[in-house]
Amino acid sequence: MNKQIALGMLALAGFLALPPADTWAEDLSKYPDFRAQWNRADSAQFDPTKPAGNGQKAPLNPEYQAMFNATTADRNLGGLADNYTASCLPGGMPRAMIGYEPIDFIVTPEITYVRLAYMHELRRIYTDGRGWPEKITPTFIGTSIGRWIDENGDGKYDVLEVETRGFKGPRTYDGAGIPFHHDNQTVVNSASISTRRTALFFTTT
Repeated sequence: MNKQIALGMLALAGFLALPPADTWAEDLSKYPDFRAQWNRADSAQFDPTKPAGNGQKAPLNPEYQAMFNATTADRNLGGLADNYTASCLPGGMPRAMIGYEPIDFIVTPEITYVRLAYMHELRRIYTDGRGWPEKITPTFIGTSIGRWIDENGDGKYDVLEVETRGFKGPRTYDGAGIPFHHDNQTVVNSASISTRRTALFFTTT
């Protein structure tokens, strides 16, 4: 009986130590409400403002441009060259974020979860202030650390700035097969998710 009382007291103490619900609501009010299932309404290229394929103007060196031209020629004949998802591999980053299949966002102060319909992948973007681990095991979706930004000072976050490391291949930029280097070393200068865009996508400079 004494043990039951002690356990009950511990449970009560734990409950009383929790912050009031109003505190949670106040914190969450700063974050965007992404409750919906997002999907691209146009095409599935990396940069939706440009045509697919060579219209993307990807900065490929001659060797990789020749590889991409060969991929494009194969696709024009109905082939699936360099379309790794056709063999049931995940799209990998950044292709996974294009939204060619539905995406769900679950926003919490510590982590923003991105649930990808294709292959049922779950991307975690840590926003709790942590640093990078000494060792990262490469995955198709990578390891992401981000920070929320209030650009206009209205007390609400409108941009999630994200850095992702630890990529695993094979992967391409988008469905057209724009290639990465075979060693999977990748630099994306900036990547963000903005609440002001009608479609959520990654941007590069």
